[in-house]
Amino acid sequence: MTEQSNHEPSTLGFVDEWMTPKEICRELQIPEQTFYQWRVKHAGPKAHRIGRHLRISRTDFNAWLATTEDPVV
Repeated sequence: MTEQSNHEPSTLGFVDEWMTPKEICRELQIPEQTFYQWRVKHAGPKAHRIGRHLRISRTDFNAWLATTEDPVV
């Protein structure tokens, strides 16, 4: 039996990318402080504590980002 690495497909047929808060902030072009303020207010993307590290799945990030769309009026 082989151990599954980050680059092998999962049982669901895809590999989810894990992002750091710094990567999220770089992509959104926001200060890290904003990300952590969102966490306190439960307003940001769903995050997971893995050991002492905070990670956000790309799937969860994209789903959260879709909810922030400003409707055209």
